[in-house]
Amino acid sequence: MNRERILIVDDEESIRNQLQWGLADEYEVLTAASPEDARRLLREQEPSVVTLDLALTPGSAATTEGMTLLDEIVDLHPASRVIMVTGNDSRENALMAIRRGAVDWYSKPIRLEELKGILRRALFIRGIELSQPGEAAAGRKRYHRLVGESESIRRVFGVIQRVAATDANVLITGENGSGKELVAHAIHEASLRRSGPFVPINCGAIPEQLLESELFGHERGAFTDAYRTREGKLELAEGGTIFLDEIGELPTHLQVKLLRFLQDKMVERVGGREPRKVDARLVAATNHDLKAAMATGRFREDLYYRLSVVNIQVPPLRERGDDLRILADYFLDFYAKHYKRRIKGFTQAALRSLQAHPWPGNVRELENRVQRAVILAQDAYVRPEDLELEGARTESPRTLQDARDEAERRLLVESLTRNAGNITRAARDIKVSRPTFHDLLRKHGMDAAKYRRPDVPVSEEDAEAGEDPAGGAPAGSDGGTA
Repeated sequence: MNRERILIVDDEESIRNQLQWGLADEYEVLTAASPEDARRLLREQEPSVVTLDLALTPGSAATTEGMTLLDEIVDLHPASRVIMVTGNDSRENALMAIRRGAVDWYSKPIRLEELKGILRRALFIRGIELSQPGEAAAGRKRYHRLVGESESIRRVFGVIQRVAATDANVLITGENGSGKELVAHAIHEASLRRSGPFVPINCGAIPEQLLESELFGHERGAFTDAYRTREGKLELAEGGTIFLDEIGELPTHLQVKLLRFLQDKMVERVGGREPRKVDARLVAATNHDLKAAMATGRFREDLYYRLSVVNIQVPPLRERGDDLRILADYFLDFYAKHYKRRIKGFTQAALRSLQAHPWPGNVRELENRVQRAVILAQDAYVRPEDLELEGARTESPRTLQDARDEAERRLLVESLTRNAGNITRAARDIKVSRPTFHDLLRKHGMDAAKYRRPDVPVSEEDAEAGEDPAGGAPAGSDGGTA
């Protein structure tokens, strides 16, 4: 009967020896004295549970090494469950470890029977999760480099985990900045190809005349300046994953060559005569409507169906609910450590401004604003001006009218955000007439155009009413900001 494999990561030899002796009757016990040894054993042995000491360097007062290795295990070895070990009774460190993906923790000195109970519980949880793989990924706040716990992002986690075990082609769709490349990377890291390369290429960022060579490579002398033979990105992805971002920008003649690769895994370099076999998985992404592009002949139908064996729709940030706060806190913590700033959190006004903003740039915009705020913050708290957002009020309402105005403005922001700046639908959403909605916009100095999205067409009602496509006032109106 196969026994569960346990990895003990601790810099103290006496503890490693004690645990190896004490657990050997129930488990196959591996030990590592350093992060480097632990990484090697994680790759080679794939332990079911890891007990991980927070302070892996003798004399180190910080927990950086242990937390860093915890992050790597959660990201790169999601089937392993981590139990954190601390030399002090720090509840704060324990809670931080749990938030970052550990399943449990205990403090030294080690009591063997107590540890055995914790190990059994961790293995029981692991067994349940692995029997329901979609739910296992879905129940976590962090999955590889993806962060969140909303229903929409948990569905993405579940699909990633199910598709990663196969070699199926995947098409990822979503708005700019929503995290499509992170989803592609998570698929790669959760797959059997994770030890191979992950090779990204942006099809829209490379001039058309160079893109073929970048993808498929070229032979020496194939064209001017081709002084040597060069492998393309597809060949460089051998044994791993090729990620084609903005696949909708791929020229038609290269769509034909890519289709051949998907059909028989053969690559022919520019100027070459002999096709080469390449074993690489393809994951593609786009923010365009490929079905509309197919209808106009800009994208091949056969290629589309080859690419989208599995389709993953990445939700925009505005549809992810409380993930906004989780992501903001995550980026704040990350950049505060990166820039060595003692930032404790956001002011209430900053949190209100984060909630009110429509986030047209999605998670990428949020990360950039929080990074900038960490750099610019003048004290321990981030304020709306640090985020360069239109602030919600920086102080509590002083009168009943102030409170009413603030609630009214928040309602307008929420309705415009939900309805992508469409005034007809936003007015209907809060059960007022269009003229009343325009009056409210003027009263609060708001511009509906700020909430428009290019992927949402103007409604028939707005068009008939002469509504400006940018979300402004009806034609002939004297309202400047409505």
